[in-house]
Amino acid sequence: MLAGKRIVLGVTGGIAAYKAVEVCRRLVDAGAHVVPVMTAGAQHFLGVTTLSALASEPVRTRLWDDPETPIPHTKIGQDADLVLVAPATARLIGAYRSGLSTDLLTNLLLATRAPVVLSPAMHTEMWEHPAVVDNIATLRSWGVHIVDPESGRLAGGDVGAGRLAAPETIVAAVERVLGPGDLAGTKVLISAGGTREPIDAVRVIANRSSGKQGYALAHEAASRGAQVTLVSTVDRPAPSGVEVVPVETAAQMQAAMDGLAADADVVIMSAAVADFRPVVAADRKLKKHDGVPEVVLEPTPDILAGLGARKSAGQILVGFAAETDDVAANARTKLERKRLDLIVANDVGAEATGFQHETNAVTMFAQGEPAIEVPLTDKRTIAAAVIDRIVALRNATT
Repeated sequence: MLAGKRIVLGVTGGIAAYKAVEVCRRLVDAGAHVVPVMTAGAQHFLGVTTLSALASEPVRTRLWDDPETPIPHTKIGQDADLVLVAPATARLIGAYRSGLSTDLLTNLLLATRAPVVLSPAMHTEMWEHPAVVDNIATLRSWGVHIVDPESGRLAGGDVGAGRLAAPETIVAAVERVLGPGDLAGTKVLISAGGTREPIDAVRVIANRSSGKQGYALAHEAASRGAQVTLVSTVDRPAPSGVEVVPVETAAQMQAAMDGLAADADVVIMSAAVADFRPVVAADRKLKKHDGVPEVVLEPTPDILAGLGARKSAGQILVGFAAETDDVAANARTKLERKRLDLIVANDVGAEATGFQHETNAVTMFAQGEPAIEVPLTDKRTIAAAVIDRIVALRNATT
């Protein structure tokens, strides 16, 4: 999403300036070329050397004495794909709104035609002051993207609104602004993780699914403007803006998915649901001295088939097939039998593929179309390929 994008990261003089280091790291890790610009105030809180070492080029601090160009604000602004200011202080916000060019960063903001994202951070009293409220409203009306601050602990031990948004939230906002927006207004429902079926009060029947691919899909869909709900069995940090519905068993996942699917434009069933569960689960821990228990199993409901049977007109239904042999044949059979629009198959026995790995390799099958292979890569790239295919399917039906 951000690979090759040139992003100016402006840092102003607030205690939250230290978080700009993590924002910078995440942007660089996502493939962006980060051009750091620090105000004089920012240098009281964060060393120039630190940010220079992590960014794609050295920090810029002055309008004057730049050996590369006599007009750095114009050049930097013209070359930028996006300008991000994190943290943005009340002073910076007021100067920007008023058109005051007092330093390199404010000059750059006035000179650029790239989209601008501001992530404010300040004490609650300042954030709620009528002047700041009015300035923020004006900037929004200009099309400036505001990442609202969070409520939490502030400098000096105070607690309230005004805390800089989490770095992952800021980067997610940048992704949404620079993303294609091809899922804007779309409701996407995704399942993730492996279900756990209780044997007794302690033990479960489970599988090795980590939920990483489902979370990558949620992250990708959200970055393209979708309203995403994630039904999950795993305890992982949720992608920014994604609503998580926690479940554990196949029955709980079925209830959640069935209850939410009717309102979704796209349903992606990436969870690894147990095929069998104990008929009876003991309400206490079974003891070894009582002997080997007899665990009688029964099939769990086929959630995906049920979703296919009830699929509404225009809805896109996507399944996943984790296989160890006859991958293509098994995937195509499931595609037809469960009335899917797309199935994503992978060989979980292959090296560095599938459960618990950071990477995956998949083949996508759609009705009446040739298979599309995505070779071994990170799961976010896999997610992007799957979402691209979903967008193409949606466009073909409209």
